[in-house]
Amino acid sequence: MVKYTTMFNIVLYQPEIPPNTGNIIRLCANTGCMLHLIEPLGFKLEDKQLRRAGLDYHEWAEVRTYKSINDLKPENNVFALSTKGKKNYHQAVFKAGDYLVFGPETRGLPEDYLNQLDRDFILRLPMLENSRSLNLSNTVAIVTYEALRQNQFTNLV
Repeated sequence: MVKYTTMFNIVLYQPEIPPNTGNIIRLCANTGCMLHLIEPLGFKLEDKQLRRAGLDYHEWAEVRTYKSINDLKPENNVFALSTKGKKNYHQAVFKAGDYLVFGPETRGLPEDYLNQLDRDFILRLPMLENSRSLNLSNTVAIVTYEALRQNQFTNLV
């Protein structure tokens, strides 16, 4: 297994859909990002759909689980993605080691968590008016690759 310094920390708060998390595991395996999963999960990590979507990339990705979001102790900036954000994701300045936090597919991040963050760190993806949201794994990929782009795709070829 090739190990790199973690470029970014992707945090999924109570993810519900196994294929989304599997796709994100694959993204992490291919970008050197670390995946943090906040329980409860809507599936078991051994779930067949999760493994199929991750195509057994689990061995190439570093995945950690936590009982609560409070157990995660971020060491760098924390950016949360929310349809309630006022700042577009590409306007943020991402630095290696930052945390990118995404909510569950059906309800997003809880308001009490968002209220703990500076409004400049709550980001959104531009969409058509009256749109609800994009698929979780698509959103994670878009934001992760913008963060990687801003850091000259360090460690990637």
